[in-house]
Amino acid sequence: MLLAALLMIAVVLILASVLSVSDNLIQIEAKKQGIDTRKNNLSIFPNFSDLFGKKPPKAADPSRFHNLKGGHNIKLVGVADGPIENGHTSRYALKPTDFRGIAPIPKLEVAVGDSVKAGDVVFYDKLSPEIKHVAPVSGEIVEVRRAAKRAISHIVILADKEQQHVQHDIINVDTASKEDIIAYMKAVGVWPLMNQRPFDVVPDPAQTPDNIFISTFSTAPLAPDYSVMLDGRAADLQEAVDCLSRLTSGKVYLGVDGRTDEVHSAIANVSGAEKHYFNGKHPAGNVGVQIHHIAPIKNTGCVWTMSLENALILGRLMNTGVYDTSKVVALAGAQFEQPKLVKTYAGASLKELTQGNIKAEGTTRLIQGDVLAGQTAVEDDFLSSGSNQITSIKEGDQYELFGWLLPITPRPSISKTMPGFLMPGHQYEADTNTHGEKRAFVVTGQYEKMLPMDIYPQHLLKAIMAGDIERMEGLGINELSEEDIALAEFSCTSKMPLQQILREGLDMMREQA
Repeated sequence: MLLAALLMIAVVLILASVLSVSDNLIQIEAKKQGIDTRKNNLSIFPNFSDLFGKKPPKAADPSRFHNLKGGHNIKLVGVADGPIENGHTSRYALKPTDFRGIAPIPKLEVAVGDSVKAGDVVFYDKLSPEIKHVAPVSGEIVEVRRAAKRAISHIVILADKEQQHVQHDIINVDTASKEDIIAYMKAVGVWPLMNQRPFDVVPDPAQTPDNIFISTFSTAPLAPDYSVMLDGRAADLQEAVDCLSRLTSGKVYLGVDGRTDEVHSAIANVSGAEKHYFNGKHPAGNVGVQIHHIAPIKNTGCVWTMSLENALILGRLMNTGVYDTSKVVALAGAQFEQPKLVKTYAGASLKELTQGNIKAEGTTRLIQGDVLAGQTAVEDDFLSSGSNQITSIKEGDQYELFGWLLPITPRPSISKTMPGFLMPGHQYEADTNTHGEKRAFVVTGQYEKMLPMDIYPQHLLKAIMAGDIERMEGLGINELSEEDIALAEFSCTSKMPLQQILREGLDMMREQA
């Protein structure tokens, strides 16, 4: 019996070895043939997620459903919901700093005291004078603010009570040439609403993107539900897709929330775009992650991206000839007395939007965007062009004695030494404290768990710090933007400014391009 048992064990081990080697050979051959093994399971052994994981939504094509591994959801107090309130303010501003890739001192077309309509040209980049940046609202130019080296930071407009818009001609995107559409978009001010990757800058009109991507949902902390943007805007979304599809040699892709079976009718009914569904933790809603899993950026190519709200602005302009920047903004976070959704225009005064709604206790930090990838709002700041969220949290200016050793106050963390992992639904009241000082930049494997992409971010960041251009490119820097690596910065044991390092690397690569 002992001999028979040993013989059976030997047979099982030999069979397992043969199967394992065969499986590895299949994977190697698939890569040689250019087959994406992340989308097509060619393994002899079924994936655990195929058997027990999240199933595709009813409306989703299973071949276009991406069940992402990795990432982390940060649940915070202060979710903005409920009815949408009026958030119109008396002052608005257009900020050249919102548009990466243009000169810090653009050419102004207006002066203090001038009156403008929504859609009137305010400034343009001296290197690309055909790309116009236009006023988000109508009113009087009351201030031109300057930063260091006389760079223009804000052009402030005192808004009219009754908004007036420039009435542009309407072009037919089905019959107009690609060149005519591009010229029109540059002249009416919607061209800067797109971004080009790599480098995440205003697109170069001379280039043709391989594909264009729009993410229709966000997984960032306290992000608003994007369905509130889409109500009544199905025609605008369709027109935007029709327009963008004329600009690319490839396809327009929509990244759709695959965590639920409910898909907004405006997305479900749109035609001319290929829809891919994503299930997973943050950053599954980031367009960079979606690009990586749908059609990664080629070394010699580029792709363009557009936020959902900017796509709706484009669609409305194409349908009506009116440049309308109205948007729904979430005032979210624990430091707001009443987190809420408000409807306003791009560039609204944060001081007026938040007046009377910030708690008196403690020092508050306002953030344009989410707590991971947002920017700290300066004094008397204005809503950035790409922001649909203002987050308020406490400043972490209080020291905790042995806070790292005695985790008494609940706080968001990826570490299971903190008791929070036992309460996956708990909402935290976080602050800006990093709970530790800068340390040695050591390999921990944490970043790879936070980024659901086939990239080794820690090796990439070290290559950036070393200035190794070839290694940076080989490690995938062209696929990343700051928001993609923001969660890794949150989890960083070494407290390194990863987003800042990445931007330095992207600027370095852009100089070499």
